[in-house]
Parts: sequence; C-alpha cells; structure tokens
Amino acid sequence: MDEVLGFIKENQLIKPGEIIGVACSGGRDSICLLHFLNSIKSELDCEVVAVNVDHGIRVHSALDTEFVAQFCKEHGIRFYKFKAEALKVAKEEKLTIEQAARKVRYGMFETLIKKGLADKIALAHHMQDQVETILLNIIRGAGLSGARGMEPVRDKIYIRPLLNTPREKIMSYLDEHGLEYVDDETNKDNTYSRNYIRNIVLPDLRKQFKGVDRSIIHFSEICKIDDAYINSQIDLGTMIDGKNEVKLPLGYFYQDKAIVNRILRQVFSKFTKQDIERKHIEMVHHFALEANNGSVINLPMKISVMKEYDYITIGYFKKKEIVGNYPFRSGKLKIVGYGTIRSTASKVKTEPKIHQHIVDADRLPTNAVWRFREEGDVFSPLGLGGSKKLKDYFIDKKIPQRMRNSIPVMADGHKILAVADIEIADEIKVTDETRAYYKINYEKDYI
Repeated sequence: MDEVLGFIKENQLIKPGEIIGVACSGGRDSICLLHFLNSIKSELDCEVVAVNVDHGIRVHSALDTEFVAQFCKEHGIRFYKFKAEALKVAKEEKLTIEQAARKVRYGMFETLIKKGLADKIALAHHMQDQVETILLNIIRGAGLSGARGMEPVRDKIYIRPLLNTPREKIMSYLDEHGLEYVDDETNKDNTYSRNYIRNIVLPDLRKQFKGVDRSIIHFSEICKIDDAYINSQIDLGTMIDGKNEVKLPLGYFYQDKAIVNRILRQVFSKFTKQDIERKHIEMVHHFALEANNGSVINLPMKISVMKEYDYITIGYFKKKEIVGNYPFRSGKLKIVGYGTIRSTASKVKTEPKIHQHIVDADRLPTNAVWRFREEGDVFSPLGLGGSKKLKDYFIDKKIPQRMRNSIPVMADGHKILAVADIEIADEIKVTDETRAYYKINYEKDYI
C-alpha cells in the first residue's frame, strides 16, 4: 500500500494534527481504509476515528454497526455511530433510496465536523468505484464535469485515499493482515443503479474489452483537463450572489452553450450537492432566452428559477406575508422581512451617502408611517413633477414582482413619501430653505 501513502502525500489529503473520521460500514473497502490509516497515523501525525452510519434500510444493519464497534475496540480506534431513517426521508422528500441514504449520511458527517470531532472524512472509494461513477454520470447526461469522476478531495473536507487503488490490492491487503469484513446484502440488488453497473454492465465489458477500467479512467483524466480549460474561460464578475438566491444577467445566456451549462452547474452547486440533470440545465437555458418577464419554473430540490427583467434569478423563494405599520420616528427601527431603518435628526446639511436618504424634517407629516405597499398608493418621485401609481413606479424601476411587498414605504395615507433605499417624494426633498434634516439609513437583510 505504498502507492496509497504516496497518493495521500501527493494530494495533501491529510495534514499534521488533523482528526480523520473514516466512514466505515464494515465492508471490505472501508475496513481496509480504516486499518491502513490507523497503521500509518504516526507517520502522518494524525488521529484516526471511525464513523458508522446505520441508514435503517437493511434488517441486519445493526449487526454491521456492532461489527465495526468490535473492530474498533480490538484496534484501539475511537468509534462514533449514527442511526438514520433513510426510507422515511426518501418518502417525505420524494427521493430515491440512494439519494436519501446519501443525504442522511453526509448530514451525519457534517454534524461530526461541526462539533469538532473530526476535521475531515475519509471515504473508501477505489478505482472500480471511480469507473462506476464515471459511467453513471455519463448515463445521467452530466457532461464533461461528470465524466471527470470523483476528485481526491471535495469541499476541503471529504478525502478519498484509495481512489487510485484497484480492488485487487484491497483484497490482498485484507488477506495479508487477516482482516474480516461484512457483506452488505443490498450490494446484490440490481434495482440500485450502481449495483446494476457493478454487477451486470462492467463484468460484460471486462469480458469483451481488456483493460476497460484503465481506459475509462484515462478518458476521465482527458475530460478533467478539457473541463478545467473551459471553466477557466468563465467570467462571473457581474453575477449577484445573495443569501438565498443568485442573479445572472441575461447576457450570460447568449454565450456559447458550453459556457452557459457550466455557469448554471456552478450556480446550482450553491443550493444542492446533487448534480442537476442535463434536461434541467437545458430547460433553464431555454427559459432565459424565451420566457416572459415574471415567469417562473420549479426544479427538483425545491429550487425555483424566475425571469426578472434583465436577470435570471435562481434560488429558494418563499411568499412573504408582511404586515404592520411603524410610526416614523428618530432612532432605530427593525422591520421584520426587510432589515433596519435608522433615522437621525440633524441641523447639518450633507450629501446623501449610499443606502441613505436625506429629507426636509419640517416637511414630513406628523402622522407619517413606515408600512408595506397597499392598493391605491400613489407616488411623486423626486424631480418627476407629477404622480403615478406606486405599482407603475415599481414596474418602471424594474423591481421584481416578488420583492415589491417586501420593500417598506413611508406613507401619509395613500401618499407615498419615500420608498426605502430607492427614492423619496418630491415634496420632502431638501431645498435651500431647509433648516432641519432627517438622515435615513437602510440596512437590508432580506436577501
């Protein structure tokens, strides 16, 4: 296993002082990885712990957990076990059992990391797993990015020390050290996509084509080089990255399709660890070019895509029911669903800064309130010389429809005096006769 140690060092998978949690099901691959890393922990100056997740799918899964616990006890390895309900998650979230199992498994791993019980999670994927992943990704239409297969490191947390190791070497290592392991009976269930590839497709390919595994790996390495070059041509400088959404200028979608596809995959990776399907990428591309303003489509994982004037917005959108009147006053005002408005009285005239309005304090009605828009609201924007419906003003300013109910307005009845962080009414503007001012600062937290 000298090659594995070399692979770890070459890819800097483990740094001195780190705690490495080895995901161990009790199967041959994970037992091999756990035993090997534990045997070289002194050389790597790291600590090795075992992590077992019982997905609650199989009848005998609890026995496998006990097997791993006993193995750890015999070898002096700290052991963490988790119990999950993948079948329940699959039903509630309309996922396949494979998707649900992956979701709960990685959720447990992240919990371990957040609690500081591990710095990284070592996964026992080997060369044949890589081949299976590449074929599955190609079948799913993932393109070059999927054909690259798995990386030695993902998200700076998940490492794959055995990724270049053939299964035969793993079996030799187990025999050499007399290590026992458990067999997962679901590995023979070919209704699972990966098992179908592993048990039916690849054995037939190996009979017909000598060295097919190495050829597929070589293909993935070529794809990795080409994909890296294309990705280097992407410029996301004008993308607006918000808390729960990403806004892409429509101009992005007129670029070469290879660039557009990668932009979308990169954006979707913000919202889901799962690869978005090719059909959804094409759907969004067509939507951006052809859909009417205000249109929306819903994708898996509760992701929505909306066309908003010159942008395509991707993210999680929830309808906001925001109500309430807040009398205008000096000081700090926290408005649920928007953020903070700070109003400060002043006798000193200054030029307004970004996210700030300055108004004539003497021209503000005493009954002015902050609220959200209502039917019948009218607005006379600064310098317009006339009034218009607030709805028309929002349209003229290209304010997305879903955001209009979330923007506070200062009002006197149905007369709008200010639209928060956007514009003030002409009647409260500062003039040469102004002697008292209100400086109004806006701090938004709703995007």
